[in-house]
Order: sequence, then structure tokens, then C-alpha cells
Amino acid sequence: MLSKISELAIIEDGAIIGEDVEIAPFCFISKDATIGDGTTIAQNSCIYGKTTIGKNNRIFSHAVIGSIPQDLKFNGEDVELIIGDDNTIREFTLFNPGTKGGGGKTIIGNHNLFMGYVHLGHDVIIGNHCILANAATLAGHVELGDHVVIGGMTPVHQFVHIGDYAMIGGASALAQDVPPFCMAEGNRASLRGLNLTGLRRKIERDDINALKSAYRELFESGKPLKDAAGELLETTTNHYVIDLCNFVIKTKRGIPFERKNI
Repeated sequence: MLSKISELAIIEDGAIIGEDVEIAPFCFISKDATIGDGTTIAQNSCIYGKTTIGKNNRIFSHAVIGSIPQDLKFNGEDVELIIGDDNTIREFTLFNPGTKGGGGKTIIGNHNLFMGYVHLGHDVIIGNHCILANAATLAGHVELGDHVVIGGMTPVHQFVHIGDYAMIGGASALAQDVPPFCMAEGNRASLRGLNLTGLRRKIERDDINALKSAYRELFESGKPLKDAAGELLETTTNHYVIDLCNFVIKTKRGIPFERKNI
């Protein structure tokens, strides 16, 4: 199907527009942008710089996608923003591309929901099927796995890593890494247990029970965290537990939890 582009939109020469794309009045599309098939861009949205948007994305009004990083070290380098397929990007969102110091790319996967006023800072990496509620804000170099949920009004500190199926409660302030399958909340956010509601939708009961046992051993036994993770890796064959332990061992910012004495 032919694309439906308003005469009141500004499309710079060089922009690549796929088939069946809708671009509403008063939008701006950069000469270096690529818009995939079936994507819709609502009125007053702006796509800047070297931004690649995949297929069947829905971008709502007043979104600003690909504007230069909010990093004082940025000096006009060649950087990118790459967005996958089937994402929903709601009103007044702000997505920045990468920086030279972070590899030059911000990368967003597929089937994600970004609610109103969400901000993705430079060099962010987001997996698939994530939900960021209203006004969640990710600083530079934050990395999210798959099926992550971040509650509204929650800022995430730069370089934080959040694992698969993790959930961060609304109005939290997260400054350290959150392992996969876990839930954190508070200011400053700390672990509150496993994200059982999310896990029950996707993971079998036996695997959840294995994760429960691993969580107790890691975060409630009083053992040094990485020692406990190493011991679990020597005995478990459950791939979810292995993922959890490897995350714990590799964390750079540390994991926020209440430490208990043996």
C-alpha cells in the first residue's frame, strides 16, 4: 500500500519511508531517518538524526525521537538510534541516540510500550516486551532485558542493568542493578522478592520454585553474595537459576538488598 503522508509534514530529502506509513501534519523527518513499513507517526512528532525505525511502530503526538544526546561531551559525532518493530511510543516521549563513549548507538527491541513522558537517555539498550509507565526515565547506558516493567515516575541511574522479567515499582529511585526475575521498589529501591506475578504468566511452576529457593540462598542466607552464586552454579541445572547467578556474579554496580548476618 502507498504511504499516507500529510502535505503539512516536513520530510527532508534523503529520508527513507517504507510502505503503508502514515505521517500526520506538522511532523518532521530527518534526511538520515528510515521509517519502516506500517509505522504511524502522529501530529507534531519529530524524528531527528540517524534514526532507524522498524515496522508497525505506533508513535503518538509530540514524541521527540533521535534528538542529540543530553551529554555535555557530545560534539556532533556520528551516532544512531535504532528502534525495532511493533513498539508503542506514547505522547511527549524523548529518545536520544548513543554517544561516542558508549558505542554510538541506542538500541530498542520489539513489542515494547513506552507510556507518556518516558525518557530514554543515550546509549540505552532495551530488549523486547518491556513496559515503561508514565514518566519513567532512564539515564545514559542503562540496559534492560526482556519483559521488564518499570513503574511510573521512576528514574534509573546511569549504567544500571535490569535483568529479564524484573519489575521496578512506581515512584522508586533505582541506583543499582536488579537481577532477572526480581522485584525492587522504594527510594532508594531495594529488592522485595521475586516478581511472582510476572513469572506466573510466563514460567512453569517448577522453575518458579527453583527460583524461590535460589533467591533465599542468594539474598537471605547471609552468605557473601557472589560466593552463594558460585555455589549454586556448581549444583543447579535450571537455566533460570543459572541466569540469575551469572547476573549476580557479573554485576558492576552492585545489587540493592538487605544484608543479613549469618
